[in-house]
Amino acid sequence: MILVYFFITLFLSFVATALVRAIMRHYKIVDSPKEQARKIHKKKIPLGGGLAIFISFFSVAFASFFLGDIGNSVPLRTLVLICIAGGILMIGGLWDDAKNLKARKQILFPLLAAGMVAFVGIGPHEITNPLGGTFVLTSITSGALVFLWLFGLMFTTKFLDGLDGLVSGMVSIGAFMIFFLSRQEQWFQPEVATLAIMFAGACLGFLLWNWHPAKIFLGEGGSLFTGFMLGVLGIISGGKIMTTLLVMGIPLLDVIRVILTRWIKKKPIYVGDSEHLHFKLLHSGMTQKQAVLLLYAISFSFGVTTLFLQSSQKVIAFAFLFVLMLLMAIWLQSDDKKKHLWKKHT
Repeated sequence: MILVYFFITLFLSFVATALVRAIMRHYKIVDSPKEQARKIHKKKIPLGGGLAIFISFFSVAFASFFLGDIGNSVPLRTLVLICIAGGILMIGGLWDDAKNLKARKQILFPLLAAGMVAFVGIGPHEITNPLGGTFVLTSITSGALVFLWLFGLMFTTKFLDGLDGLVSGMVSIGAFMIFFLSRQEQWFQPEVATLAIMFAGACLGFLLWNWHPAKIFLGEGGSLFTGFMLGVLGIISGGKIMTTLLVMGIPLLDVIRVILTRWIKKKPIYVGDSEHLHFKLLHSGMTQKQAVLLLYAISFSFGVTTLFLQSSQKVIAFAFLFVLMLLMAIWLQSDDKKKHLWKKHT
């Protein structure tokens, strides 16, 4: 039945994306390459594609509840809560896609969505100590950690959304890893696995339209919602935080690096630029497809390790990922400088 849910969600997402694309083109809610110099697409592309992921995922999720496949470990109250929070992200995102809101208005919607989920008690009550045992969390500590976790992942996928198919593909990998972990005997969580495979299907249905050359973009709401939903799955699956971190580690660490770089250079943190790793891969000579597939491969490779490693070993793997990101950033930065000097002298 789980595979049936996957293919139904994938199909619904594919069809819904086509409809959303037509609607966005009709109302001229598009991303124009002329608006910002760092845009790499050549023509106007419809926005709002995340709405197709949202609609297809929750349509099948609520259907599975009424069919009795979800409702015990993931109660209706939780499903409704994340749907409302996701809806807030989509409303704010569509508003921003249409009106290009200022940063201080954009941030209100992810703050509200993360706050709703964080402080209603669905977060973990304890977290695993990599050195052994667990840390028991108070409700306030748990809420604060969940808030930071969701907020961090939302802005990771938001900043990552710079190449065709990059976010939807990497988030799909994360959802698949949570699915496989939730099916293992020691962590057996069939309801979480069902939601994870649905979410993977919804993202892949959209990816068929978003693969280079993209015919539609996620938009503000979609880029936030994908990170939000992956973060929620990590929480309700019993705190599979390290699994998500290993899949999304490169972009998450890259976001931290870029924010620190902007802060050091006294640039506004919220103003986009071409400093992200995925843009630097393009500057190094890679095509969009090559850069995206490389980042997929890294995410998949480290994600697969979570199926076999213990908690302490996952921390070591994340440390390796951190070193890998730094080495890639240093290499690409030096490559940029060499090309700049070459152009200057020629």
